[in-house]
Amino acid sequence: MPIRIPDALPAREILEREGVMVMDESTATRQDIRPLQIGLLNLMPDKVVTETQLARLLGSTPLQVELTLVRIGSHDAKNTTQEHLISFYRTWDEVKHRRFDGFIITGAPIETLEFAEVNYWPELTEILDWTTTNVHSTFTICWGAMAAIWHFHGVPKYLLSNKAFGIYHHRNLHPNSPYLAGFSDDFEVSVSRWTEVRAADIPPDSGLELLMDSDDTGICLVAEAEGNRLYMFNHVEYDSTSLAAEYFRDVEAGKAIELPHNYFPEDDTTQQPRNRWRSHAFLLFGNWINQVYQSTPFDLPSESPSGPGPIGSPSDARG
Repeated sequence: MPIRIPDALPAREILEREGVMVMDESTATRQDIRPLQIGLLNLMPDKVVTETQLARLLGSTPLQVELTLVRIGSHDAKNTTQEHLISFYRTWDEVKHRRFDGFIITGAPIETLEFAEVNYWPELTEILDWTTTNVHSTFTICWGAMAAIWHFHGVPKYLLSNKAFGIYHHRNLHPNSPYLAGFSDDFEVSVSRWTEVRAADIPPDSGLELLMDSDDTGICLVAEAEGNRLYMFNHVEYDSTSLAAEYFRDVEAGKAIELPHNYFPEDDTTQQPRNRWRSHAFLLFGNWINQVYQSTPFDLPSESPSGPGPIGSPSDARG
């Protein structure tokens, strides 16, 4: 099934050109199918690029997905036009009455700040708490994952002496995990961050399970069964040229930046990077969507519950 996004969203033309099935409003209403309701809290500066990357991965599954784009209301985005934000995004205040099958929280280029120094941290903590009652499964990425694992479990982040930047070898630590179905024993992952979390800080009684890691860049993916959360500390969603764009941006700005590790062929910046993580990105998001579909209530309430408690119960889940 295709992904359902607004007809005029810039991502639509890109996805259609790539062969991703995209559904318009009129077609969706004719189908007797309840689409999975997925929210995307986009904290990245270039929201158009990020929404396209994630819509591409969500649109690759055989299930119908309806994507709602969400932004922080207490922060003014400077790198995306107001016209785009007004046309396609809703603030969290505008959607917090709703229930979602899945909710994605992206990274943000603010890793070197303490969490409390982030100007929208109070709103983000409210959103994280809200996901415990209004979201069936939450998928957090990079800084979003660091913020979530700190908020829920007190796992700190540490500033790196050098940026973890490039394509790094990773291990599949739990091949029997449903999130890693179809994964190779080892694989490459795109990494771009100035901070890290450490396995030694994960509380032994937290229910957090380390699924992927790297000798070079540490923790990559953590699952939490009780909270139904995934914490992805790297960028499997990145395009082939995302790291190149970051590198050339910093070079042009006169910032000290090393070549992305294992990225440009022969470390030659004039050559086109080869994407070696795309297939596992599609696998991971496909496995997550499948897990959401298998366990979310068939009849998703449209409004918030009157009291605390998670969405649905095992008896409500799809078969």
